[in-house]
Amino acid sequence: MTPVNPPPLDRTSPPQRTDAWRQPAACLSEGVRVRVLRAVHGDQRAAAELLPRLTERQLTGIDPLPTAPAELAPALLREYRAEIRALPDDTRLLLLLAAADQYPVSTDAFLRAVIAARLDTLCLDAAEAAGIAHAGAGGVAFRDAWTRIAAYETGTPADRRDVHRLLARVLRGEGETPSRSWHRGAGALGPSGRLSAELSAAADRAADTGRLSVARTLAERAAALCPDPAGQRRLTARAADCAWRSGDGDRARRLAATAADDALSGVLALRAGNATEAFDALLIGAGTATPTTSDRGTLPSVPSVPSVPSVPSVPPLTPPTPATHLLARATEAAIYTGDLRRLREAARVAGRLGVVAPGTLGGLVAAFDGRYADARDLLKAAAGRCGPGGDPTVLIHAAIAALLLGDHTRAATATVRAAASARARGTPVTVPQAMEFRAYADFWTGRPRAGEAAATDALWQAHATGQDNGACHLQAALAMFAALTGDADVCRERAATARSYALARGLGLPAALAQWALAFLDLSSGRFAAAAARLRALAAFGPGHGHRAIRHLATPHYVEAAVRTGDTRVARVAHADYDRWAGTVLSPDDLALSARCRALLAPGEEAVDHYRTALDLHSRGTRDFERARTELLFGSALRRLRRRTEARDRLHSALEAFDSFGAPHCATQARTELRALGTPAAPARTVPDSPTVTLTAQQLLVARMAADGATNREIAARLALSPRTIDHHLRGVFTRLGIRSRIELVRLLAESDEPESG
Repeated sequence: MTPVNPPPLDRTSPPQRTDAWRQPAACLSEGVRVRVLRAVHGDQRAAAELLPRLTERQLTGIDPLPTAPAELAPALLREYRAEIRALPDDTRLLLLLAAADQYPVSTDAFLRAVIAARLDTLCLDAAEAAGIAHAGAGGVAFRDAWTRIAAYETGTPADRRDVHRLLARVLRGEGETPSRSWHRGAGALGPSGRLSAELSAAADRAADTGRLSVARTLAERAAALCPDPAGQRRLTARAADCAWRSGDGDRARRLAATAADDALSGVLALRAGNATEAFDALLIGAGTATPTTSDRGTLPSVPSVPSVPSVPSVPPLTPPTPATHLLARATEAAIYTGDLRRLREAARVAGRLGVVAPGTLGGLVAAFDGRYADARDLLKAAAGRCGPGGDPTVLIHAAIAALLLGDHTRAATATVRAAASARARGTPVTVPQAMEFRAYADFWTGRPRAGEAAATDALWQAHATGQDNGACHLQAALAMFAALTGDADVCRERAATARSYALARGLGLPAALAQWALAFLDLSSGRFAAAAARLRALAAFGPGHGHRAIRHLATPHYVEAAVRTGDTRVARVAHADYDRWAGTVLSPDDLALSARCRALLAPGEEAVDHYRTALDLHSRGTRDFERARTELLFGSALRRLRRRTEARDRLHSALEAFDSFGAPHCATQARTELRALGTPAAPARTVPDSPTVTLTAQQLLVARMAADGATNREIAARLALSPRTIDHHLRGVFTRLGIRSRIELVRLLAESDEPESG
């Protein structure tokens, strides 16, 4: 037999299905449901056992889930341990050795240990006969993750120490120092300052090479062996940092609480708790931090949000101090709330400490105070830092700056590079953050299908890594995509989900974005009074309920809705401020939208020149969707001026664009205008090259999952929607495609995916 290095813990066999899990799981939020399944390694029996053991705060996502196996599924473990105890002693010893080599750190030393100890691998036949594990071409493979854990825990403490010492002795290869240190630490009898220091150094090496899960485990063991209480807290905080950056949010929150590190807890709360409380904890931490020491390994990097100038103006020449890092995170918390007062407070703390304030502070305060030239300079410096291979957080900040400057191509490039860099560095926690900001570029450039698919995947990743605040932001972004594609039910459901969560945690940014999505749905459906009312209310919302930047970005839509209802007084004031920003940053798209607003507010023939100016500017920009809306409005104005030929050309151009974007509501408006001209509009495409083109982005996603065999409830869980909404979508799919069953759906999708012959 030749042993193998088995797969890591998160790559287990398919989940065990049980009806006991499904009913209570339906009452959970999507974030808790995803994290429960991840905690139990996808085993639904373990999930069904865990749910009744959770507290109300854990069920609602306020407190972290358990992380110790004995707390997750004790009954399942007892059952599996009983199976293993029934095996011969020699078989149990081999299983213990294999489990120790795989769990919780995979060290690939089983074969060497077997040879060194002169063990007989034929004893594994009994385990294979019992269906517990089997010997393959590469070694021992356990039935599932829980069997592996049970095999390890079945051994006595003395036996576990012995196998760890054996594994440590055979790990002598280059690059195996962290693995050897782990087994030496796991084989220790009690506290040891020397072993703790060795494990701490090994954790540093593992973190430097992107193996953050290994670094977390090593740091935890170092803390357990450290005889000094202060050293224990420091090492536990380091373990919490590694756990967070590797995507294990529940473990990170538990470790941070054990370390009693308020600043670190504030960083975690920024992505999964109350943004106001996170700000207070972070600012207190910044005020007590020593501004001359390095913060290496103590704080995760969490990017800011994409609606206001929020990036450093110049690259730091030295590693940031703890105070600077904490001030940057505090600034981000203030951005989420939309609270200018807190931003100013952070700036005052920076001045009092005598540290170089993060570029976020000056830029944000300048933007909110109306000092647009200062904000522009900060943004331009940050947007230039989007080269390949850079730090993911810096790249995300560059994308944010580019978005605000209207450079959507650069923003999209920076987010893709940020996600790639995060994966390469072993920090998956940053990937969904990058996708939050990519959604803005996809929306503005009229890519709803691609944007919705990417945001849906990022939503699952945000939930899985414990970033519920980021998931809320993505829900609001998905509501915007649904508004663009005319999925009214999905838009309202996602917006309601985002606003409910956001308002409970003081997250003004996603709350405002969700409100904007609902207003855009009204606007594109011709409900102008409702759109104007929503956008007017958006301007009145304070911190935690609204956001100045979203109000600013929504100005062109508000001006359109207000003009349609005859209320232009406030619209003129809003446009004046928007025009000043556009004139400062000189983005072709912002200038085009400002010219469109001016056209909407101008009388008769005077509007024509403004529309022409807007379209000329659009031709130099990237907001293709807004260009189509400008053509729609221009065509409507030309029709009222009885300039029929040009009106017809503009409206046909807008209609073609809306059809290509998959924006049926806006396309309907263009067809209505063409009918008013007495010109027959081209009908909606019903039989294109592929029948699935008639589906909205959300319908196509649901259809493909249904064709793959997923039930309505499983699709609802994956997309964070209700089963009722999924049923509504499938009925719409069947109606649009002219089919009656899932069997027909599978056939039709298979045919549409086949490459053309010849």
